[in-house]
Amino acid sequence: MSIRHSLLALLQDQPRYGYQLRVEFENRTGSTWPLNIGQVYTTLDRLERDGLVSNDGSDGEGHVVYSITNAGKADVRNWFAAPVERNNPPRNELAIKLALAVTLPGVDVEAIIQAQRVASIRALQDYTKARRDTAANQRAADTAWLLVLDSLIFQTEAEVRWLDLCEARMLQQAQTAGKATPRKSSNGVTVEEASPLIADSRR
Repeated sequence: MSIRHSLLALLQDQPRYGYQLRVEFENRTGSTWPLNIGQVYTTLDRLERDGLVSNDGSDGEGHVVYSITNAGKADVRNWFAAPVERNNPPRNELAIKLALAVTLPGVDVEAIIQAQRVASIRALQDYTKARRDTAANQRAADTAWLLVLDSLIFQTEAEVRWLDLCEARMLQQAQTAGKATPRKSSNGVTVEEASPLIADSRR
């Protein structure tokens, strides 16, 4: 997540001080990614150092107000125009956990998958309810939050589908080794049904 560009985008709207930037960011993203106020001010210091924002002094109440410079406006325009790069994907703790689990003895991989599936489905239900409740209000100000919720819903749906694939892969691997007889995962997915997904994932 680019805190740097997010703050620049908010300053492009109007000058603000650190706490205002934090509140605006969390309001517009539904507090999905809470910002530490210290992180906000550290980022503002770096933006000022790089000539992307200017320190406009105190607002009379002890708050240091920042405004965006022309260089900052150009930087945020370029950010909006460029696609998000996937060269260095963010760390996925769940993928790391499962990758390590299948390589270490004595780890119950199936239990990990089941526990995560329950948690992911619960989260999916919460996101879906939040989206339904937000959409019912039909306020223009909720559009940003709806976009975030849609993203969370799609990501969580994909995670549940990926967990199904992981479980089917474990069953297929065990059957190949002659260590298992069940043909269905606990989620009702057969190895045969999952095989096209497994094949696709290898391409």
